[in-house]
Amino acid sequence: MITTEEQKQVAQTFYREALALLVESKLDFMLGGGFALFSYTGLYRDTKDLDIFCTPTQYTDILKLFSSHGYQIELTDVRWLAKVYKDEYYIDLIFSSTNNICVVDETWYANSTEAVVMDHTVRLIGAEELIWSKVFIQNRERFDGADVNHVLLRYGKQLNWEKLLHRLDPYWHLLLSQIINFQFVYPSDYAEIVPRWLFDELVRRAAEQYDIPPSLEKVCRGPLIDQTQYAIDITDWHYKGMTIKTV
Repeated sequence: MITTEEQKQVAQTFYREALALLVESKLDFMLGGGFALFSYTGLYRDTKDLDIFCTPTQYTDILKLFSSHGYQIELTDVRWLAKVYKDEYYIDLIFSSTNNICVVDETWYANSTEAVVMDHTVRLIGAEELIWSKVFIQNRERFDGADVNHVLLRYGKQLNWEKLLHRLDPYWHLLLSQIINFQFVYPSDYAEIVPRWLFDELVRRAAEQYDIPPSLEKVCRGPLIDQTQYAIDITDWHYKGMTIKTV
């Protein structure tokens, strides 16, 4: 846990060195996390780590790069996450999501934006991909709904809403619930930001759920947003979970 000013300075030095190494290597990567959130909202928060995004075929080269320069490396979860360590400080190397839905591919690079971070021009993940990945984070320890609301508030008029709907189309309920939450939080702003066509389309879909019979299979999609609190539904209450693909 980074708490003291000395620890923060050491951490910042590590992140600067790591970012410089990545930039000089010419390997493809994007930044997410707090840097992307700051770019789209203006909200600054102390960085406890560095979130590097790349495709599942790119993380091995990045790990080998850091290993060759004396850093400790770890393939934390072959489905979505690796880490680079220097003592107690680390970088998250992300190539998918915990539920393996938001797999990083070349379309992320095509939709990325540029920013200057720690004196280097780098790519940031697109706002649509930032929202797409954050709407699934709804567990007890961490809920990213406020982050999404702030992106919508500060960047919503520039969002590609068609692209966001395409990203979330199989999980459109989450987009609708986020929009309703945004409507509640910002009653004076939502109408100018969220397109009416999108709201009407999602409400129409929700209403039509009552016009068709319920699923014969007892399904719980809760583990897609919280694998811990909804585990009992699968293990003890005999609901079927969603099949999670592996990389």
